[in-house]
Formats: sequence, structure tokens, C-alpha cells
Amino acid sequence: MPKRTRAGRLAALTALTAAGLALGAVLSAPAGAAPARAAAPKPPGFLSASDLPPHSSSSWTAGKVTPGVPEEVETDRCLGMALGDGRDSWYRDFRTDLDTSARQVSVELSSVSAAKGRFSRLNRDIKSCPTWIEQADPETEATLKDYGKLTVEEGAHVYGLHTETSWGATDIRLLSVGRDGTTVTVVDWGQLGDFGDAPVKAFKKTTVTAVNKLH
Repeated sequence: MPKRTRAGRLAALTALTAAGLALGAVLSAPAGAAPARAAAPKPPGFLSASDLPPHSSSSWTAGKVTPGVPEEVETDRCLGMALGDGRDSWYRDFRTDLDTSARQVSVELSSVSAAKGRFSRLNRDIKSCPTWIEQADPETEATLKDYGKLTVEEGAHVYGLHTETSWGATDIRLLSVGRDGTTVTVVDWGQLGDFGDAPVKAFKKTTVTAVNKLH
């Protein structure tokens, strides 16, 4: 009889120990733990300050590669319609000590087909930009020059945009759109002046570098 009692107690203790271990395992896992989040998408490669068209009297300074798009792009009449949502987008600002500045914006699309569509949309919007500018501000005259296509990856296109106000303020802007696979990038350079002040040849080289650096 005593032997059976001791055996019964040992069995009971073993069962309690096993139950305690099982309960401890359950309690150690956080209740309602959410599944691990997917890693944030990696940004494509970007231009560095040394890739920008050389300035005659100032060096370029590059900002950080930043997710999204800045407010200036969202409201831009040339680029805002295609780049303003900021999804899977990154940008980098560049500046000099004078009036010349630049920006690169890149967006990663879900497919090659979507990237082709965004590339085409940006080209259409840039070509329509002078009309939008003049309709929004009758005191400003806008002129676009098409500097043609570049042979790099899936292609790139370069434009020049000059604006002049009725009181004489003039600005020149160089814009390019390029694509590599599912990534589309835009390079935007600007300063005071007109078409004669635009470093078109150097900017084309910058555009080729920008597209080559994407992946």
C-alpha cells in the first residue's frame, strides 16, 4: 500500500511538472503577437555631388537620400502629377553656394509594365508643362526644348525649360527622365538664366550616370 501511494505521488508530480512547463511555454509567447514586418524596400542608387554638372565658382553639396518626395515636387506643374504620391519613392537634393540647385527623385514600380507607364507619363507631363505654367500665370512665358533621347539601360530623355516673367525674371531648368527595369528616375537642375546658360552636354552625362547607378 505505501509503495503504491509513493508511486501515485511521483506520477502526479511528473504530470504537474509537465503541465507547468507547457504553461510556461505558452505564457512566454506575447499574446496576440503580430507577425514580423517585411523589411523596408531598399532605395535605388543615387547620384553623388561629383556627378552633377561642374559649377564655375562653387562646389556641389549632396543631401541625404530620403524616402518620399518633398512638397515642392508634389506641387510641381511638370512632375507633381506623376511623382507626387511619394509611394516607394526616394529623393536627394543638391545645392551650391549660389543660385544653382538640383534634385534627383526615383520611384520603384511594381512591374516593368508599370515603370514603362510612369516613364511615358513623365515625358508627356514635361512636354505639357509650358502650357500649364502659362495657363496658371499669364505673366509668365514658358518655352521647352527637347534635347533628345539617351542610350542607357531602358532609355532616358532630356529637356530644357525656360521661364520668363513680365518683369524680367528668367530661370532655366534641365529635366531628364530615365528607366532601368522597374525603376524610374528624374533629374532636375535649375538656376537663374536662359538656354545659353544651361550645361546641356554635362547634364546628359549626369543623366547617364544617374540611370546606370540605379541598380
